[in-house]
Amino acid sequence: MNNCHRLRMVLLPLAIALLASGQPTFAGQSPQNAAPPKMETSPLIEKVRAATARFRDINVALREGWIVATPCVSGPDTGAMGVHLVTGSRLADGIIGADEPEALIYEPLPGGAMRLVGVEFIELAGDWTTRHPDGPPPALEGNLMNLIGAPNRFGLPAFWELHVWAWEDNPKGNFADWNTHVSCEQQTRE
Repeated sequence: MNNCHRLRMVLLPLAIALLASGQPTFAGQSPQNAAPPKMETSPLIEKVRAATARFRDINVALREGWIVATPCVSGPDTGAMGVHLVTGSRLADGIIGADEPEALIYEPLPGGAMRLVGVEFIELAGDWTTRHPDGPPPALEGNLMNLIGAPNRFGLPAFWELHVWAWEDNPKGNFADWNTHVSCEQQTRE
């Protein structure tokens, strides 16, 4: 079984369970044309914002086939990552590009609203090594990706990842895994 198939087998049951009652509609989305928050920027962040602006409304992402892969991910004292939505066509496709993140990250808000806060780029370590046996670790626009070994909390094989907080300021840095400005306190069971 190849890594792409394994990843889908892990994520699909979780997504089905979370969306069992049908594609949810979330209230209180930020308008697509609203100005981005005032925060630090970089060429990579600007590219991510341009590529994901339409997904500030989570309903657009859901209509385009993104599926909920995780409930809101948080840490005991490090902040949160948020709810991750993924699209199967980008997982294990071998492409690492600023305009094609593998995951969109949303923060739950009161009343069931969801706010886009960032993205995550993901590359399975085995796939990367197969394509680049003598190459360096993957990087995106000069930013090295982080290796998450197996076993891990997601039940995935080892993978490379990079978070980009394009829609929410992060005191820990624009590319840190955890964001202390993001919270899972408003996560609902729906």
